[in-house]
Amino acid sequence: MERRDFLKLAACSMAASVACPSRWAGAEAARNERPNIILIMADDLGYGDISCYGGWVQTPHLDVLARGGMRFTDYHSNGAVCSPTRAALLTGRYQQRCGIDAVVTAKGPARETGMAQQEITFAEVLKQRGYVTGLFGKWHVGYRVEFNPTKQGFDEFIGYVSGNVDYHTHIDQADIADWWKGAEKTPEEGYVTDLITRHAVDFLQRHKDEPFCLYLPHEAPHYPYQGREDPPERLPGGNKGTKTQGADIKRAYREMVEIMDQSVGRIVQTVKELGLERNTFIFFCSDNGANRNGSNAPLRGFKGSLWEGGHRVPAIACWPGRIDPGTTCDQTVLGMDLFPTLASIAGAALPPGLKLDGANLLPLLTQGKSLPARTVFWAYRQQAAVRQGPWKLLVQNNREQLFNLATDLAEQTNLAPQHPDRVTTLRAALAAWQRDVTL
Repeated sequence: MERRDFLKLAACSMAASVACPSRWAGAEAARNERPNIILIMADDLGYGDISCYGGWVQTPHLDVLARGGMRFTDYHSNGAVCSPTRAALLTGRYQQRCGIDAVVTAKGPARETGMAQQEITFAEVLKQRGYVTGLFGKWHVGYRVEFNPTKQGFDEFIGYVSGNVDYHTHIDQADIADWWKGAEKTPEEGYVTDLITRHAVDFLQRHKDEPFCLYLPHEAPHYPYQGREDPPERLPGGNKGTKTQGADIKRAYREMVEIMDQSVGRIVQTVKELGLERNTFIFFCSDNGANRNGSNAPLRGFKGSLWEGGHRVPAIACWPGRIDPGTTCDQTVLGMDLFPTLASIAGAALPPGLKLDGANLLPLLTQGKSLPARTVFWAYRQQAAVRQGPWKLLVQNNREQLFNLATDLAEQTNLAPQHPDRVTTLRAALAAWQRDVTL
């Protein structure tokens, strides 16, 4: 189905449902059928970074969120770097299907590319269900105005479209000022994490009386490594400021994670103050594993690799009264699963003919049901991986390695020689998937 046809059909369907008194017995009943949704995503946060995962940075607000809901031990980003993960999260499909299989970089020809407008995002589906949608923070699936979040279902957008900006001057890696309000560049002073938190809180307060979807993709703890009091690294006119170096990177990294944790606390507190806690689903995750300045312990590898450390990341779901507090989920979950899950939470219809690769997590979250068995995949540069249950086949530069993650989470023992038939089966599944997503 064409994008414009879906939007027209969905708008008509929504108008009909609101007009039907048998289904909508007043505004409050309608609101209760459309729970609020908050999706918070860190940038380059590792599996071993935060304290509720045994990490080295104390994150009391994320710890509280985990104690109040479900902590995932086998959640994965779809990509090992930023842009692919975000494309999969937004569309519910493997990022290869929409051509975002690598970083949309600020320099060079990639700056002119982006996620096509005909791709349907979860924001568009929720918007047609009557949700007001807002994004505050990082976009990174297209720089040009035609790829702007406001062209992809978000009613409100304040933030930046590149991979990262200076936390103080908001200048990107190509020395271009990158701070937007909607589809217009609108300079604003302030530390990035504090700015997007302030705008997110304002969004919640303004829309407390209608169903909302808030997408809050943080910059932290992605470089440049800057706390609130660190000097700018990128200055106007392409001039260079002061770059955090050496042992000071660790200090700044810690502070950036701590400030992001404070942001999570501020969002949760606002929801409580507005009396919306029991009608609001909150999900927190990272877009890929940490680089060598963070920690993915006890996993092997870092951002950019398809070792577990590149894509197995922290994730927490909280929904008081619907998700049991203090629970842990060890089922394999991916970022692309959030699209069908959010649509299910909202009671939103999917456009006819739309093929989603993600699975609906709602029965797992609220009823403790297991996900159906499935095979899942990753691919980045000269690497690919396929997972069936605990078995993972990792292919790097044509070298195949097989791991049983149930007994070898750190991927230390290659079992391919002992299990040639399993290697053959997984290799065939990977080849079939690669053909499918590149058609």
